[in-house]
Amino acid sequence: MKGCNVEFISPTRGRLTFDEMFADIIAFVEEVPDAKYRLIIGTDSQLGEETCFVTAVIIYRVGKGARYYYQREHEFFPRNLRQRIYYETARSLAVAGRLAEKLAENGHADLDVQIHLDVGEGGSTRELIREVVGMVVGSGFDAKIKPDSYGATKVADKYTK
Repeated sequence: MKGCNVEFISPTRGRLTFDEMFADIIAFVEEVPDAKYRLIIGTDSQLGEETCFVTAVIIYRVGKGARYYYQREHEFFPRNLRQRIYYETARSLAVAGRLAEKLAENGHADLDVQIHLDVGEGGSTRELIREVVGMVVGSGFDAKIKPDSYGATKVADKYTK
């Protein structure tokens, strides 16, 4: 998936490669090593002449703030809602997989990793919940849906506009 090689943007650090983003995440965790952390990955998309996909990576120091990064890509072929939700989930899983692999190599395999999905009980995506949650859980990650999926519905969504 090409989304793994696109650079990330940090509002505070600017443009970063995947490895630079990872190093920044580890530095953030090591500033307060005894705190509880969540590593959250979420993707959202916006239809237009082209479809804009944004994947956000958030390192959340529970109760004490967070740092986030995002990557944005545009695609010119149309997708229906089901295809877009599956593709958003696949993009999040690809990034989460790379992060989990590097975390394991760096002694941080115990970090809580969550995938935030842009699906919920109240809208047109409700029939997709079981399928995409199954994709995430089957890949070994925790899945969150609306209203608890702020990584996709708030952070990533902010940069799709």
